[in-house]
Amino acid sequence: MLGGGGFRVPLVYGALLGDRAEGRVTHVVLHDLDAARLGAVTRVLAEQAAGIPDAPTVTATTDLDEALRGADFVFSAIRVGGLEGRAADEHVALAEGVLGQETVGAGGIAYGLRTVPVALDIARRVARLAPDAWVINFTNPAGLVTEAMSRHLGNRVIGICDSPVGLGRRVARVLGGNPDEAFIDYVGLNHLGWLRGLHLGGRDELPRLLADPALLGSFEEGRLFGTDWLQSLGAIPNEYLHYYYFNREAVRAYQEAEQTRGAFLRDQQARFYAEMERADAPALKTWDATRAEREATYMAENREAAGAGERAEQDLESGGYEQVALALMRAVARDERATLILNVRNGTTLAALDADAVIEVPCSVDANGAHPMAVSPLPGHATGLVCAVKAVEREVLAAADSGASATAVKAFALHPLVDSVAVARRLVDGYRAVHPGLAYLR
Repeated sequence: MLGGGGFRVPLVYGALLGDRAEGRVTHVVLHDLDAARLGAVTRVLAEQAAGIPDAPTVTATTDLDEALRGADFVFSAIRVGGLEGRAADEHVALAEGVLGQETVGAGGIAYGLRTVPVALDIARRVARLAPDAWVINFTNPAGLVTEAMSRHLGNRVIGICDSPVGLGRRVARVLGGNPDEAFIDYVGLNHLGWLRGLHLGGRDELPRLLADPALLGSFEEGRLFGTDWLQSLGAIPNEYLHYYYFNREAVRAYQEAEQTRGAFLRDQQARFYAEMERADAPALKTWDATRAEREATYMAENREAAGAGERAEQDLESGGYEQVALALMRAVARDERATLILNVRNGTTLAALDADAVIEVPCSVDANGAHPMAVSPLPGHATGLVCAVKAVEREVLAAADSGASATAVKAFALHPLVDSVAVARRLVDGYRAVHPGLAYLR
């Protein structure tokens, strides 16, 4: 687990603890550059495993090559620049009147520019030290980073995200179905996709939801986007599309917020890790309390801008990316076939994109990996947005390859949420000034 000192690692380990089937994971190696954070998370995992027979053993190391050797799966959840970097991404963008969110708009581009070179180095090391390993990528921006790593690892890197899973589960519950038995017709890019159908017992129940304003407005996306807009779209967008459809309101809410999301998480997690320096601190209890606060405040600015109110209790549970990771590992390692929404190479799935473009789509998973399922074409408005954002991702990859600041400017300027080439130039200058990791841009 790369980023093994990260706050969400206990979620994944908790999923592994719940797996009692034959062939389960037996050993976990945590890797992080920060030894103190590794120590804190290792304490949490030890309390999680207390009293559980045959729990996966855990070791920790700051040596990346040591962590990779002999791995069957590599789970990558790194944060280049830390939460301090995320807070800086938000500040620089908002000062220019554009969005600084970590995966969307200017903030996502800045995060990608400093993450892609590190992810490529990891991919090269995996190819050399663990050539048979499967890489499960949760590093943001997840689609962009997965595509970068696929240039060295091919289809052996698969990106995961909990947003489509959470959306599908909410819709299934509203429709009175069992989320575990629903097929979710979902397609797009990471944090840029649409739920276009939800099948229960072989029948698409989404039209019933769209025809009922009361039902449609009863869950998070209905409150966030408004029932009229969802009915106009004829689909349920991923929550991150709120940044596109209501960009002006979202930017204003972020500018007026007492603290940006990145700054909040930076300070919150700093308190957690500081508390964990006390030898008598209850590790698991401290972590769980911090996690609950984190989930309750997720996308708070967007909900405020939309007048959506507080998050519903059923939405405070984990989005489930750890369960997606476990299901993916089980399907590959044991040939237990599963259908999961994943970030994989397009192949021929979306005609508007080339074969190597990483998309987010339902996949059939088996011992040979993840295979994107056939989907119907996206409507024109969605195709246009997907193609525009994919073009930006390609410019980010090109800038990371060449180190050309002009290409980085192009990436910012072409994004639908950046409204001026002049703003794009100032963003590149601003981000280079605060991020030593962007010194390669020249």
